[in-house]
Amino acid sequence: MRIGVLGGTFDPPHIGHLIVAQDAWSALGLERVLFVPAAVPPHKRGVAITPAEVRLAMVEAACADDPRFEACDLEIRRGGTSYTVDTLRALKERDPRGALFFLLGADQFRDIHKWRSPLELARLAELVVLSRPGYPIEEPKIEIPYRRLDVTCVDISATEIRRRVSAGEPIRYLVPGAVEAIIRAHGLYGAPRVVGESV
Repeated sequence: MRIGVLGGTFDPPHIGHLIVAQDAWSALGLERVLFVPAAVPPHKRGVAITPAEVRLAMVEAACADDPRFEACDLEIRRGGTSYTVDTLRALKERDPRGALFFLLGADQFRDIHKWRSPLELARLAELVVLSRPGYPIEEPKIEIPYRRLDVTCVDISATEIRRRVSAGEPIRYLVPGAVEAIIRAHGLYGAPRVVGESV
């Protein structure tokens, strides 16, 4: 199988994630795109983030009505700090003959030399660097094979969505309706909790 792997904090997942996953699915001839929420992102240790099980629920909700996409709980089940190379190793063990494509944004790729075992990561999966507004795809500081992929650029970030929720501004059309329902039900990001609703 040809599997795309899209990791992240997903706090929350939004339509930008879904759009780039769809573009990658189409351009790379993928059979499935796995959305892999991190248990503890290495670059966010000590930073307050939404509990992993809630972020996983939001990812599951975002993927629920699209058979091309799947929420993967591998990093959350493993617990601790989430390193992409460990995840790719585990996915390769599941399907040694399958082809993995690791999807990452141009902003993430700039720091690929700081990641754990980046060259092994590139041996386990083809690195596919996705275009992102404001972040030109630059040559990395280490010699590592990768493919560039121009995707539909939607300038949405999880940070901005959290800010909007906190400020009482609407987020409709920025996140799937099912994700917004979870945000409201759990009172995430300063949203008033919807009493009597549980998701």
